[in-house]
Amino acid sequence: MTTEKRWLILSHGFNMDGRAASQTITDKVPYLLDAGIKPIVFSAITGIKDHRFPHRQFLAWGPAAFRFDFRHWVANQYGRGLLYKVLTGVVSILLAPLIGLEKLILGYSSQWSWALPAFIHGRKLIRAGQIDLVYSTGGAWSAHLVGLWLKKSTGIKWIAEIHDPMVIRKSPVDDGLAKPKNRDAQFRQYLEKQISRFSDFVWWFTEGAVHYAKVRNTNLNTPGNAHGFMVLPGAEPPGGLNAAKTHLYTDKLNLSHSGSLAKDRSLSTILNALHALFQKYPQAREKIRVHAYGAALDELTQDAIKQFNYQDVVIAHGRLEKDPATGKSGRERVVEKMQEADVLILLHGNDEWCAEYIPSKFYEYLWTGRPIWGITHRNPQLDEMLSGRGAYLSHEGDEAGIAMALERIWLDWRERRLIEPKWLPLGVDQAVFKILSEVQKDKESI
Repeated sequence: MTTEKRWLILSHGFNMDGRAASQTITDKVPYLLDAGIKPIVFSAITGIKDHRFPHRQFLAWGPAAFRFDFRHWVANQYGRGLLYKVLTGVVSILLAPLIGLEKLILGYSSQWSWALPAFIHGRKLIRAGQIDLVYSTGGAWSAHLVGLWLKKSTGIKWIAEIHDPMVIRKSPVDDGLAKPKNRDAQFRQYLEKQISRFSDFVWWFTEGAVHYAKVRNTNLNTPGNAHGFMVLPGAEPPGGLNAAKTHLYTDKLNLSHSGSLAKDRSLSTILNALHALFQKYPQAREKIRVHAYGAALDELTQDAIKQFNYQDVVIAHGRLEKDPATGKSGRERVVEKMQEADVLILLHGNDEWCAEYIPSKFYEYLWTGRPIWGITHRNPQLDEMLSGRGAYLSHEGDEAGIAMALERIWLDWRERRLIEPKWLPLGVDQAVFKILSEVQKDKESI
């Protein structure tokens, strides 16, 4: 599709198992290879080295990032046993004074210093005529910083993929233009301006993120500045799914959540609604179970379990690892559990940045063919995608609406007529096609 085949991909966390920032780029690689792209990947040492193409891993130069990267490297090499505890403990003690100094002087997030070796090696490749285009992706903003430095020092074409908004707004009336107090936030605000000015293409993953970036950077999409647009990242079919499965109802209504939990994405929201439902339908107490996969329970959920005595209602499965008996990977096992669930819970959060964010788990859920109960916050695009496919939809903070949705799920389950969503998954192929099309379109317009 594009004649610029030799791409330098900058991804700090490339091939890090279980990291959404890694999966966002690694899932694209097979499609890029199919399109004839010849990638060279620069990453930190935190992931597994890829042998399908040149993959160079650099140790960060700053003490905080060194400690972070070293921990992951040791875990990958030797596991998290006694040796891991001894080595990482010694390194942490030795580096503590330097980390404190780095924090005091700069105040940036730890990964910033990875940009230094990545820039030096990237510049050498570009000067040697081995690279046609630089593709920064993150996640970690150090990848974009490398892209900016390479663009300014060599003039090479630069495309940037921004996973999460770089400027975190605090309220619906906050446009993100005010100078943040936090130095890391100040630098991210500066970097967004630089990306909007110097990159050739930049894309975000929601319409809200593009909108607010344009509000802050009015030069975006004007001649001589970056061309910004929206790409839905999608997800590869987890566990090789290629069709919805016929659902088997059991004697329990199983609600299932996969992914991380926190105070702003807490199953306590569900438990509070369940408490009201159980008062109205006492028989539901023995019939409904809430399953949590992939992470420990958050503090609010633990408190709610104690308060309502729901130790038997909530089942925390934690992270599923590879099953040595069946040979199934952790991801395959999670997918099986997703497909067995009656309803999948999607907790969006309650921060203002939800207006610019769609959880990556949503795209995996779509492949399972199971109904989703989305509790969303200020994101019309996500609401439309859920409604268009058939889903139970509530909004964060709307206790009455959440209670009504749960009651509807309960009644639908009792009658064995839960919503059957439309099979409309979004793969990664559509994202790669969009990116390549935009790059090619620009080339043809020159």
